[in-house]
Amino acid sequence: MKLNWTDSLEIAIALDDKFPDVDPQYVRFTDLHDWVMALSDFEGEADKSGEKILEAIQMAWIEERE
Repeated sequence: MKLNWTDSLEIAIALDDKFPDVDPQYVRFTDLHDWVMALSDFEGEADKSGEKILEAIQMAWIEERE
């Protein structure tokens, strides 16, 4: 399944699988952006994200972790 910026829950699940030892609450948006771009199933464009999208991904990751 190919992921894009609007797939915040699926991205959060993939990040949680890839970074199990990272506390998503303390991830900087610049790192989060890089990590999302590096996901093997991600096909979104780097310049199509913004703070609101990254925040939604981070919140989904925090909720997924709980």
